[in-house]
Amino acid sequence: MKLVLIGIQGAGKSTQGNLLSEQLGIPYLSTGHIFRKMAREKTELGRYIKEVMNTGLLIPDDKTIEIVEQYLSRREYQKGYILDGFPRTIKQAEIFKNNVDHVVYINLPEREALWRISHRNDTSRADENLAGIRKRIDLFKKLTTPVVDYYMEKGKLVEVDGTKSISRVNSQILQALGKQVVKNELKDWKPDKKTIIAIVGLYGSGKSEASAYFSQKKSLPIVSFGAVINEYIDSQGLPHNEEIHKKVRMELREQHGMEALAILNLKKIDEALKKHDLMIIDGMRSWEEYQYLKRNLPDVRLEVVLIWAPKEDRLSRIAKRKVRSTHSGDDRDMNEVISANMGPTLALADHVVINHSTVEDFHSRLENVYRAIYFS
Repeated sequence: MKLVLIGIQGAGKSTQGNLLSEQLGIPYLSTGHIFRKMAREKTELGRYIKEVMNTGLLIPDDKTIEIVEQYLSRREYQKGYILDGFPRTIKQAEIFKNNVDHVVYINLPEREALWRISHRNDTSRADENLAGIRKRIDLFKKLTTPVVDYYMEKGKLVEVDGTKSISRVNSQILQALGKQVVKNELKDWKPDKKTIIAIVGLYGSGKSEASAYFSQKKSLPIVSFGAVINEYIDSQGLPHNEEIHKKVRMELREQHGMEALAILNLKKIDEALKKHDLMIIDGMRSWEEYQYLKRNLPDVRLEVVLIWAPKEDRLSRIAKRKVRSTHSGDDRDMNEVISANMGPTLALADHVVINHSTVEDFHSRLENVYRAIYFS
């Protein structure tokens, strides 16, 4: 496993790096430690590095990449490593081609970082005067924060709350890696209960995109509640419009009650849960469906995830669809909220994911919710 630790000065990277090294059995390499060691050497390169560090600046990209790649070519790093302090710039991230598995971002507010550094017992670092500290923090915000975004778009970022205790931060990182410590032994993480993630939201909010993400990235089985209606309409050769969909939904609910779609999909849900610890329901609507599942699956954890997007975004997405591009509007929304009794389901959701930016941002938010549910 190849890990990179990123965080503002004082975030606890070295502490976590050493812990993870012992737990995962791979070496920890701190570029800061390398540079400080070289700065004490009475060589031309050592004097140069010392001068740069004393000003609070970063070692130039080309020189940093050269030194890091030289270290990583050693035998002890061939099976994996934990790298702290690199890459610190977009250029370094783009040039570094060492197949990093995960980038752990220990997120710590600047105020907390300053407090921690000012109370350190280690006074051996010449760059840890107040001016030097502020300079390094400013450089982090300017140069390294974009690296966090870079790896988030690559789908490799793991973000943890750096304000927590050392043990809690460590647990967050291990959980994100699919690991946990049990009786001082590192084991693969396994949920204690079967779990359903029920995706809800108004038409065009991004429910299908969310389901596709969980299916493709997490290999989770999907049971689509709306498929029952779509399959019936297709079998009858009817057009897909709001009038037909409403008519079919009402007929099913007259026959089975407001929990109709949960009843008609229960067998598929049972089959999915027999093979998987976690599954997805795409498009749960009525509060009665939620209650039906809670009654009939008492040993299964049901987490409702609301996908929300502004109305103009939803309408724009719907208009671009190849099918049912006119299947929208206030009538459709009100039918969902009131006639389908989706209002309570939306209002009482356990998690909210906002879909109002890029696809990468949406996926990152979905990933955070997935971790919160899976590792809770």
